[in-house]
Amino acid sequence: MRAILQDVRDGEVGTYDVPRPEVRANGILVRTAFSAISSGTERATVETSEKSLLGKALARPDLVKQVFEFARSNGIKAAYDKVKSRLDTLSPLGYSCSGVVIGIGEGVSDFQNGDRVACGGGGYANHCEVNWVPRNLAVRVPESVALDAASLTTIGAIAMQGLRQSEVKFGETVAVIGTGLVGLLTILLARAAGCRIIAIDRDPNRAQKAGTMGAHLALATSDPRLQIAVYEFSRYGVDAAIITAASRSAEPLETAAQVLRDRGRIVVVGDVNMGVSRHNMYHKELTLSMSRSYGPGRYDPRYEEAGNDYPVGYVRWTERRNMEAFLDCLALGSIDVTPLLERRYSIDEGGRAYEVLKSHDAYTVILEYPNRLEGHTPATPQVPSQRTRLSGGVRVGCIGAGGFARSYILPNLKNADDVSLEAVATASGVTAESARRNFGFGRTQTPSELLCDSTLDAVFVASRHSSHAAYVCEALQHGKMVFVEKPLAVNRQQLESVRQAYQEASDKQSGSFLMVGFNRRFAPATENIRRFFAKRQEPMAIHIRINAGFLPRSHWTQQAAEGGRIIGEFCHFVDWARYVVEFPILSVSAAALPDGSRYCRDNLTATLTFADGSIANLLYLTNGDPAVPKEHFEIFCEGSVASLQDFELLQLARGSKTERTKTARDKGHRRELQLTLQAMKSGTQAPIPFEEIVETTEATFAVADAIAGGQPIALSEVDSSLLLASR
Repeated sequence: MRAILQDVRDGEVGTYDVPRPEVRANGILVRTAFSAISSGTERATVETSEKSLLGKALARPDLVKQVFEFARSNGIKAAYDKVKSRLDTLSPLGYSCSGVVIGIGEGVSDFQNGDRVACGGGGYANHCEVNWVPRNLAVRVPESVALDAASLTTIGAIAMQGLRQSEVKFGETVAVIGTGLVGLLTILLARAAGCRIIAIDRDPNRAQKAGTMGAHLALATSDPRLQIAVYEFSRYGVDAAIITAASRSAEPLETAAQVLRDRGRIVVVGDVNMGVSRHNMYHKELTLSMSRSYGPGRYDPRYEEAGNDYPVGYVRWTERRNMEAFLDCLALGSIDVTPLLERRYSIDEGGRAYEVLKSHDAYTVILEYPNRLEGHTPATPQVPSQRTRLSGGVRVGCIGAGGFARSYILPNLKNADDVSLEAVATASGVTAESARRNFGFGRTQTPSELLCDSTLDAVFVASRHSSHAAYVCEALQHGKMVFVEKPLAVNRQQLESVRQAYQEASDKQSGSFLMVGFNRRFAPATENIRRFFAKRQEPMAIHIRINAGFLPRSHWTQQAAEGGRIIGEFCHFVDWARYVVEFPILSVSAAALPDGSRYCRDNLTATLTFADGSIANLLYLTNGDPAVPKEHFEIFCEGSVASLQDFELLQLARGSKTERTKTARDKGHRRELQLTLQAMKSGTQAPIPFEEIVETTEATFAVADAIAGGQPIALSEVDSSLLLASR
């Protein structure tokens, strides 16, 4: 399919061929008919990307701060690689479109194929021929509303939410400061609500245009009679001022404070400097509030991604209901957006369309999409009868190209000998093209096409956690060797499905290959610790402290469907302890600090007991300070102590002597992939035995269960043969 993407490094916008997304749970596939380019938001995004690296840093000091914090916790090289990875990507554009439903995901019952819909959301309602859109970010379009007009729905919902935040009533006077696209839609909606509207803009021509679009009074900020004209029209000053301008100065807020009546209201919709002077705000006792995008539900993953609605009796106007209300206004003829639909370009002219916006004389550009999509027939899978040594290189396909994959997996695969990067797939299809360009993949595909591609020897999975198990099962069924980033599964049902798929594939092929990305056991420091204790005869006492850092509840890793941080990250340290002890885990006990407003029971301590009598105490903390090292390991055994800090500083103490070794931080990613590829090529077992992978996953689930139930958990499926094979 065709999609308009932006090169993050230089800001260049162009039209690309990318794989179409696949239908997923809690959402729908939409064949786009029209999408709207916002003159404000999207132009600002493009202009920021066109800046030099220094310019980007000055424009986004918040991101610079994040980079410094990441460097402090993970090292300068890791921070550099992460920034470089982010810059070497193609980014989707767009957040407001309309089209026709062509696919229904699991859990969706309120849409049918063929429904005409309007869609919203950055990262979802993109300028692409096909989009996957969560159910709560799509609404049906009334038959009387044309799809080109409906493409403005999301932007209209932004204007509607700003108007709601102003709490204006019938007959009140509203000043709309900034008459771009959102400003004009705000004017149309305010007039339909029975308000008296004053349009104010720095550009006299735009102010005049606002007068033709419904404003009762239009003024330029340079007009010396501005305040007088406002008071003559409003009698007392305006009741509410809605800021829809974009400005680095505080001038829009200062203007609002000057024209408002006593105890008036300011609502900020646009991106403006908030440094308004105290004088007018204080003496008039003005109220200042923000309007957050389309309405309640925005930025809440439980609403937007999981499809959980808010009860209408408690939250009357969610972002979805605001979108519906805007379409109702169009259907009833309360507003007319026809003058805003004049500039049109085809999807193939995406670069030209964005150039038009730079002229600052366009409010929006409507992109048109020809109905030219063709169906595709997946390749017929060819399952090899048995695993044998590969005569040539490993032909690899990758699913997932997010930050971790771009920073660790894909660079190491690219630099490995005898590896051919054949195909890459992502859920949206958009990021796959970035990976193809940057890492030299031969082609982009959808995940389902890649999994059954008979030309591939191995599949590397680095997608979202909840998708791992399903991709692993399908890859094994198609006879592929599999490497999957942790976790292997996010619940026991998924784990059981992987077990069955692994066994069935093993029966067919005389052995299956499945490797999970528990990289820390492959770090050079870990190997040094294993050698240091290689001749031990006594049990070990291990202490692991992880200063993991805080993540808000809204972060995707915190969501229950993704397993949370215990399943998604804590598993690393369960595996590390298992590898160092070299005996199976027998039982697990765990407790967590109370779940508060900030934390998701991710401040915890867990104790693992092992078959040889060893114990491991694991502290996983998110309430610490990033100035403290992130990962610290200590092992006590037979009068000796090993201490490892952030895989940089290793101290080995024995006989009252301490050997200190400081190296560049290495958490084992490179060695892990080297050993995995060697095993794939040689036809031997994966570097981590499958039974051990399952054991670590089960133990991690047991930690979560112990926290939830407050009782120790015994691992019931420890195979006695492991006791003999471990040493």
